[in-house]
Amino acid sequence: MKKVLPLSLIVTLIMSLFFVADGGVAASKNEQYVQTVAHRGASGYAPENTMAAFEKAVKMKSDYIEIDVQQTKDGELIVIHDTSVERTTDGSGKVKDLTLEELKQLDAGSWFGEEFIGEKLPTLAEVLDAYRGKSGILIELKSPSLYPGIEEKVAAELTKRNMDKPNNNKIILQSFDHESVETFHSILPSVPTGVLVSYTMSDNNLRDVSRFADYVNPGKWLITSDYVDRIHDNGMLAQTWTVRDEESVEPLIQAGVDGIITDYPDYVNRR
Repeated sequence: MKKVLPLSLIVTLIMSLFFVADGGVAASKNEQYVQTVAHRGASGYAPENTMAAFEKAVKMKSDYIEIDVQQTKDGELIVIHDTSVERTTDGSGKVKDLTLEELKQLDAGSWFGEEFIGEKLPTLAEVLDAYRGKSGILIELKSPSLYPGIEEKVAAELTKRNMDKPNNNKIILQSFDHESVETFHSILPSVPTGVLVSYTMSDNNLRDVSRFADYVNPGKWLITSDYVDRIHDNGMLAQTWTVRDEESVEPLIQAGVDGIITDYPDYVNRR
């Protein structure tokens, strides 16, 4: 199936080629609008992947909140990063071995600070219902090979809420598992998708993933102007991860990235 770029991507690409009227020279890269993506919410200020972190991100005027989605033992979609619950909750065990009811009993906030005691792990449905129309949502499928069919389930949740429309421009789905991204694209081709990468992709690789991806999202240590230009030349955008220091922001903007995924949304928004 031939990929059709969503309107928001077309507009952004056109903006990147915009010529200023008085001088006839291309606008510099640092004049381009760079999207702020709150990594697991504003996770520098509140426990990651909780409603507290998402609320903080919205208050900080993030363009997107980024969330990690996995599947429970009883087939529900839950928002958590690790495949086990030990690091970010008071429980133990693998996400895939616990039911939604068991996961909902866990405290997902006290590890971060006393003021977050009692924070719960949200479901994908809860996040979509709470933030549709308030923030863009970047959904990462975390270890999708553990959860056969998770792409269809995520697609169903979006379709149920009419969040699969091409003029929505507020949902992106990404994963390090590029086969999973391609599968999702085949189900909902109108929803923008991205491939996460921890290596510099060749031109052949970029051409290949451009069949089903709208974004190539590299680790920030990989970002150079040349790499970003090659991503753009293949009709895709670049959001980079994960910024945790304010000094990294300006060099990434100068390199031409389209979005910065960060634990601290205010580092980008106050530049």
